[in-house]
Amino acid sequence: MSTPREAIVEEVADAALDFESIFHSHYGGIARAIVRVVRDPARAEEIAVETFWKFWRNPKAARSGHAGGWLYRTAIRMALDDLKKEARRLRRESTEANRLPPQTPEQAHSSSEERVRVRLVLASLDPRQAELLLLRNNDLSYAEVAVALDLNPASVGTLISRAQQAFRKEYVNQYGEPDYER
Repeated sequence: MSTPREAIVEEVADAALDFESIFHSHYGGIARAIVRVVRDPARAEEIAVETFWKFWRNPKAARSGHAGGWLYRTAIRMALDDLKKEARRLRRESTEANRLPPQTPEQAHSSSEERVRVRLVLASLDPRQAELLLLRNNDLSYAEVAVALDLNPASVGTLISRAQQAFRKEYVNQYGEPDYER
């Protein structure tokens, strides 16, 4: 008769063997499926490893008896998410490059002064308002901002609007009305 401790050790060892056998039997197919989506073998291997890491941390998936289906579904979803992230990055980079015409030295100096002003105004705001503005300016969605700052997602829009109003008021107080014709 085994003790409770021995039973636990035996169960953990069985789980490790099951994971290892599942990994060896499914890894190649999962990685190939991901490569077909992302078209990058190195990134596909990273996503495959992340998929198995999720599987390892999800005891329900490991015990469900449908490990292969869970792994393929999760891997494809993660690959599609990776494609979406890459597309957003490329879109952001291309719009930034296309909207900034070459600057004259005067324009570059003026832009530099404006960035300093913005930083000073942000520093004088309530830290939470400054965080809201910076996170939203970095293309985070309202949901991502809510998670990052531990806020109710329904209130993020209102809080950002208030932060924008506070920023504008503080900017006008410090520097007067902005001159958009620079």
